[in-house]
Amino acid sequence: MKQFVKYFFVISLIVLVDQASKLWVYTHMEMGTDGQINLLGNFLKLTYTLNPGMAFSMHLGFKYEKVLLTTFRVFASVYIFWYIIQSIRRKAAVPWILGWSLILGGAIGNSIDSVFYGVYLNNAPTDAPMKWLYGQVIDMLHIDLWSGLMPSWLPIWGGYYVYCLPIFNIADVAVSAGLVVVLYALHLKDDTNS
Repeated sequence: MKQFVKYFFVISLIVLVDQASKLWVYTHMEMGTDGQINLLGNFLKLTYTLNPGMAFSMHLGFKYEKVLLTTFRVFASVYIFWYIIQSIRRKAAVPWILGWSLILGGAIGNSIDSVFYGVYLNNAPTDAPMKWLYGQVIDMLHIDLWSGLMPSWLPIWGGYYVYCLPIFNIADVAVSAGLVVVLYALHLKDDTNS
């Protein structure tokens, strides 16, 4: 399993950087726009937010949706881990395994938030039926193409502060990059089969 070491390193590095950045934000920043830190002018900022639901703060609309989502994240992570090992044994292409390793690192990073942060950082929503499995994911990377307070007369978004792009974290970047690499690996595979 010497081949697995380099992929395990990638997975571990993503989880460590993701968790370190989240804990730094938690201990050093004020939540919301008041605590923003500009990194590249007004374009790239750190903005501390919490995501109680799925990607882009979407919700399924029932009481135990977070338990379902967290359980899915954990089982998906275990399955992807197994799949990476099988791909290494089959001597799959490096981009294919690397892409899945990036996805796994991001999935583990956000799973840690969901499973543990409700208890250890006390960040479960106030209406959550329990703290375990209800931790909110910490997001902070903010590409600010446009943001502002929407007029109160607008349906749905009226009176809310809206961001043009969602605020995300290192785990989200890893999952997105992993998907791009997996799609690239599929493209390479198609080219070699033609």
